[in-house]
Amino acid sequence: MQTAEKHVYNTGIIGNCAFIAHVEKNTNINWLCWPSFQDSFIFGSLLDKGLGGGFSILPTAGIQHSTQYYLDNTNILCTLVECEEGSYRVTDFAPRFEQYERYYKPLMLIRKLEPVSGHPKVRVTCDPVFNYGQQAFDKSRGSNHIQFERADIKMRLATNMPISHFFDDIPYVLSKPIYLILTYGSPFEAPIERTAEDFLSRTKSYWQKWVKNASIPTFYQKEVIRSALVLKLHQYEDTGAIIAASTTSLPEFPGSGRNWDYRYCWLRDSYYVLTALSHIGHFEEMEKYASYIANITQTDSGRLQPLYGIMGQHKLEEQTLDYLEGYLGNRPIRVGNQAYEHIQNDVYGQALIALLPLFTDHRFRHQNIAFTKDWTTFILKKINSTIDEPDAGIWEFRNFENRHCYSNLFQWAGATAALKIAKQYGFSDMAEQAALLRTKATAHIESCYDPERGVYTNATGSENLDASTLQLIMMNYLDPNSEKAKKHLVQLEKELKGEHGLFYRYLHRDDFGKPKATFLVCAFWYVEALACVGRLDEAQEVFKQLLSFGNHLMLFSEDVNDQDGSQWGNFPQAYSHVGLVNAAYRIAMKLDSPVFFESLYER
Repeated sequence: MQTAEKHVYNTGIIGNCAFIAHVEKNTNINWLCWPSFQDSFIFGSLLDKGLGGGFSILPTAGIQHSTQYYLDNTNILCTLVECEEGSYRVTDFAPRFEQYERYYKPLMLIRKLEPVSGHPKVRVTCDPVFNYGQQAFDKSRGSNHIQFERADIKMRLATNMPISHFFDDIPYVLSKPIYLILTYGSPFEAPIERTAEDFLSRTKSYWQKWVKNASIPTFYQKEVIRSALVLKLHQYEDTGAIIAASTTSLPEFPGSGRNWDYRYCWLRDSYYVLTALSHIGHFEEMEKYASYIANITQTDSGRLQPLYGIMGQHKLEEQTLDYLEGYLGNRPIRVGNQAYEHIQNDVYGQALIALLPLFTDHRFRHQNIAFTKDWTTFILKKINSTIDEPDAGIWEFRNFENRHCYSNLFQWAGATAALKIAKQYGFSDMAEQAALLRTKATAHIESCYDPERGVYTNATGSENLDASTLQLIMMNYLDPNSEKAKKHLVQLEKELKGEHGLFYRYLHRDDFGKPKATFLVCAFWYVEALACVGRLDEAQEVFKQLLSFGNHLMLFSEDVNDQDGSQWGNFPQAYSHVGLVNAAYRIAMKLDSPVFFESLYER
C-alpha cells in the first residue's frame, strides 16, 4: 500500500463551524458529513471511491495541472485547473457572516466555477450518498435545481447551469461564471448569482475581520494564521465543542490497523486547545469551549470520559464498516470510538486548568463566581478518588493500564490550579485539600524518576520513555532552568527524537505492536521544551523544519513518517495545528521576554 513517493493529503478544507468539507486538487469533494461532523458522510470517496459518491468539476480533456490556494486570511478555497482547452477556477466556501446580531452558518456549500482562459469543456457530477455509502439518494429534476431525497433527508442543488447537464452525458462549454449551491434540509430559494456573490463577499469579509482581530505575533505569522483558521473550523459552534479531526479511519501508518474515528471532542486535551485560543486572543471561542466543558462536568456525575460527542453524548459505541474499501485499502473503517470507555485520569486536572481563567481572570470571573466553589470542589473530589489508580494513559492503550506520569502531572496541575482559586477566593478548606493532593501527585510523579538515567519514565515501575513527559518542563513542574529538566530533555531526545525534529510518542510495544510513525503534536511539544530550557536557536530551527511537513496549503496531519516525511493519520489534525500555534507563541514570547511564559502556578 505504501509507495516510494512521499504521501501527502492533496486536499484543502472549507467550513463554517457547522460542517467541514474536503476538496481535492482535482475539484472533487471527497469528504463531507451532514448535518453535523459526526453524522454519515454524503460525500466519502476518501474512504471508498465506488460507494462514497462525489462532487467534481472535471475537464473532458483531462487535467494537465492543478493548484490550490486560499484567499488571503480566509477559509475560502480556490482550485485552478488547467487543461488542453484552457483553464478554469473553482471557488469553494461555506457561508459564514454576521446577520441579525448572530452568525449565519447554514448547511450550504457554494461552488463558483469561472473560465480563466480558453473555452474549457467540463462535466459536473454531484452524487451524494446516504448511511455511509450503503444507499444512494433518489434524484429528481426541477426547473433550476436537482432534488435529492432519501428517507427524511432532503438536499437540493440549485444552479444557473442547464439542469439537463446532470441527467444527460453532455459536456458543458464554460463561457461565464456558473454557481452550484448545495443545501441540506431547507431549499435555496433566492436569486442564484446575486446571492452567491453577496455571500462570497460577506464570508470573505468575516474571515479577514476575524484574523485582523486575532493576536498573532510576527514569528511565522502566516503559518500561525492558517493554523488558527483551521482550528476555528473544527469548533462546532452550536455547543462550543472542538473536534480532533473531521475524518475517520485514516491510518496512522499503512497497514497498521490504527484507524480511529476522530470526529469527537477530547475533553482531556482541553488545556492545549484553550491555551491556543487564549494565545490568538479569541475569547468568544474560548468561552464557548469552556462552557461545553463546564456543561459536561456538571451533567456527568460519574467518572469523566476522555472524549464526548459534539452534543455532549456519552456513548460513542464503536463499529466497523467492513463493506468500505478504506483509504488506500486500509481497514478497518471505524465509526464511533471505544476510547470513551477508557479510564484516563488526567481528564480532571485538564478540565480544572482549562477553566482556571474563568475563575481567576477578572474579565470572566464575575460571570462564574456563583458556581466556582461547588465546581472546583467536585473536580478535587474526582482527583482524590482517582489519584492512586492506574489508567489507560494519554495514548489510550486498550489492553493494559499503568499509573502514568502524565496523568499524575495533570492531577498535580489541577490541584495547583485549585490552590490558586482557593487563595484568591479565601476558601481555606479547599486550599488544604488541594495542597494535600498536590503533595500526593508529586510523590507519584517522583516514583517515575530514574536517577541513573536522569529521566522520568512513562509510568511507575516502568523503564519506557514517553514524549508526554515533555510536559513536566512546559507545565513548570520541573524548573526549566534546572539541570534536572535539561537532562530529562536530553534523555528523551536520545530515545524518541526522529529525523528533522520529528518525535515519537513512545517506542515500546503496545496493543498493535511498535509504532512506526511520529506524532506531530509531540514534535511541537519538543519545540516548546527546547525554548523553555533556553535552547532557543534550536527551537526555532526545529520549528522551521516541522513546517515542511504541511501540505501545499500548510495543513498538517496527525502523524508523519520519520523516513520519508509522509503525512498519515486523520487530516487535518486540529491538535497538530494547536501544537503549532502554542510552539510559535512560546518562541515568540521568549524572543520578546524570557519570563513571559513563567507558569501561572507557584511551586
